[in-house]
Amino acid sequence: MDIVYASLKRRHPGAATESNEAAEAVDALWAHAEPADGLQHASAQPTYDRIDLLLYLLSRDPSDQPDAVGRAHGLISRSHRTSPLLRRCYLPPELPEAADRTAR
Repeated sequence: MDIVYASLKRRHPGAATESNEAAEAVDALWAHAEPADGLQHASAQPTYDRIDLLLYLLSRDPSDQPDAVGRAHGLISRSHRTSPLLRRCYLPPELPEAADRTAR
């Protein structure tokens, strides 16, 4: 099992969190998960400046691409694009650091 921690930055830091934000974020992840993502469990915790996400993904052969971080990024990106709440409240996800370094 691979565990990936990620967060989305709030568009307006300090804005009040909606009561159902965590549940809607997790629902969006499940609604857009594909079998190749290997999603087994997800949790979310909104704070004043971001929402923290914890994704539990099935482990794959290390030679498989994308790795767990890449799969998590793809899932979060799909969920952000299609979820009205995530688009309204949060900025799009940033590239994972390793991908960001290789893109330079």
